[in-house]
Amino acid sequence: MEYYSIATVLIVLSSIFGYINVKFLKLPITIGLMVITLAFTVIVVATAQFDDTLLLQEKAFISSIDFETVLLDIMLSFLLFAGALHTNFQQLRIQRGPILAFATLGVLMSTFLVGVIMFYVLQWMNLNVEFIYCLLFGALISPTDPIAVLGILKKAGAPKKLETKIVGESLFNDGVGVVVFLTIFAIAAKPEAAIEFSDIATLFGQEVIGGLVLGLILGYIAYRSMKSIDNYEVEVIITLATVMGGTMLAHKFHLSAPLAMVTAGLFVGNDTVRNAAMSEITETYVDKFWELVDVLLNTILFVMIGMEMLVLTLEGKYIYAGLLAIPIILMCRYVSLWLPIKFFAKRLDFVPKTNLIMTWGGLRGGISIALALSLTKDMHRELFLVITYIVVIVSIIGQGLTVEPIIKRLTSKKN
Repeated sequence: MEYYSIATVLIVLSSIFGYINVKFLKLPITIGLMVITLAFTVIVVATAQFDDTLLLQEKAFISSIDFETVLLDIMLSFLLFAGALHTNFQQLRIQRGPILAFATLGVLMSTFLVGVIMFYVLQWMNLNVEFIYCLLFGALISPTDPIAVLGILKKAGAPKKLETKIVGESLFNDGVGVVVFLTIFAIAAKPEAAIEFSDIATLFGQEVIGGLVLGLILGYIAYRSMKSIDNYEVEVIITLATVMGGTMLAHKFHLSAPLAMVTAGLFVGNDTVRNAAMSEITETYVDKFWELVDVLLNTILFVMIGMEMLVLTLEGKYIYAGLLAIPIILMCRYVSLWLPIKFFAKRLDFVPKTNLIMTWGGLRGGISIALALSLTKDMHRELFLVITYIVVIVSIIGQGLTVEPIIKRLTSKKN
């Protein structure tokens, strides 16, 4: 009953805040819900000066939610499958080179650069944090969030090839980023133990390659099943079973569930499979079902992110470190994208200022917060949680509100 109560409260709040956003603010849903939830949280804190009953109840409610497990083990698979299902596969295939480079080389380079710079910044602030933990922070903050950026990009009317690069990168770099984080986490958790490079390579390979292979197998099984029947109700259930069963299998065999779901979603969603396996009515119902799942889970996720502010340790130095981290992370992202863009610019036609747009359009979201919540106390969890939260809030609201005019301004000048 407890899980039902938590889900009920979150959905009721999401519907109320979603209504307020659509009726009055008219912002993209992720930004609107974040703004309204933060405002609601500030009001709760303000009223606590007179009566702290509501504040204590909300704190107890937030503490009862295992944000890390809910997002990483449950919601993320649904959200990534839905995002991949509606991604232009043909454009993705054309842009596969830079997308692969951004999602692998870009994430690794960003992880290292953020880790190194934050280590020296924190030392300068007299916050003695070991380098391995700064590297861990670099890993959790480097992946961009397709959930936050997808709707904003569509509204901005970004050129298709640019939208594909940003969305394709963020779909895959979530999976790669989580694997990089888990690899560094395993090293940081046992500083005395000798960890061989072969162990790291095995873990990385098993998670990444295993996840991709599992996704292909799941996508093929779903395709063959849907092709052999013509019943839209059952075919929608098959896609749902693909996500839920595939996620369970990925966790059981220690494979990357995010990469498996992205691969399965791309397989089922590409035009060849759609034309061969789905009737027109099935395609409509599958798309509408996953759009609804996407919106529902998005609303719940960003309400949770906004409410998490109540359980943070908001010390002055932590807030200052978070504000300093914002330009550092943006600079590191710009640098990490520069080499792949330069390399592929000769072969592919890039939109002018692609690096600048991708840097500003690479929003951080719930995945970073979930990974920060998984840190232990010894890894300076409270410090990195505050820094991550500040970066995510500024990213979603600040970058999210300005990325549309920036894209329109920069892409309208191409000739």
